[in-house]
Amino acid sequence: STMSDRLYFKQIELGPMQNYVYLIGSAETRKVAVVDAAWEIDTILRLAATDDVEITHAFVTHTHPDHVGGRFAGTEIEGITELLGKCKAKVVVHKAEAEFLKELSASDIIKAESGDKIDVGGVEIQLLHTPGHTPGSQCFLVDNRIVSGDTLFIGSCGRIDLPGSNPEQMYYSLTQKLMALPDETILFPGHNYSDRPTSTIGAEKQTNPYFHFHSLKQFLAAMGYR
Repeated sequence: STMSDRLYFKQIELGPMQNYVYLIGSAETRKVAVVDAAWEIDTILRLAATDDVEITHAFVTHTHPDHVGGRFAGTEIEGITELLGKCKAKVVVHKAEAEFLKELSASDIIKAESGDKIDVGGVEIQLLHTPGHTPGSQCFLVDNRIVSGDTLFIGSCGRIDLPGSNPEQMYYSLTQKLMALPDETILFPGHNYSDRPTSTIGAEKQTNPYFHFHSLKQFLAAMGYR
């Protein structure tokens, strides 16, 4: 059987900021990872129960509140802490941002590095470190699909004017890591900021303005850094 036959993959829009949450794993073993569980944890668990899948991992693209929970604009977002109270999942976060998940115990966390492959119920998910939006931003590659968090959106890229952002790193993440993927790779972003839920790396190469800078200097100038 091909990987696609064995893959369980679901894209869900949750919360007031158009976040995409993903459930990814094995259609055979029914074990899955949830990506960026911050909003409506009960909804996520209900969907998993309806589909008869068990959440064994919680993958984190980056530790901003709308992707992991915690305090945001004076309100408390449910997030990973609540998830772990309701299911036994290992949290996969890039080592550069593990320190920001202070409320979790060390035994709950897998500190990831670029290139690591995590086995979720027999399905291998590869981690790609793509700093820029944040120091530990990472994307997840599985079966010709890239889950890109806030690094790459359809038609744009993540903000680089926030604390911890780095425009130079963003340029290299976009041009050397994401643009290096095969054109047919399907893009699954961290927010619904477009008129469609998915794209491909090939389509983004043609239409995404952030893929069209031919030098770091040009990219920085366009971003307002002189």
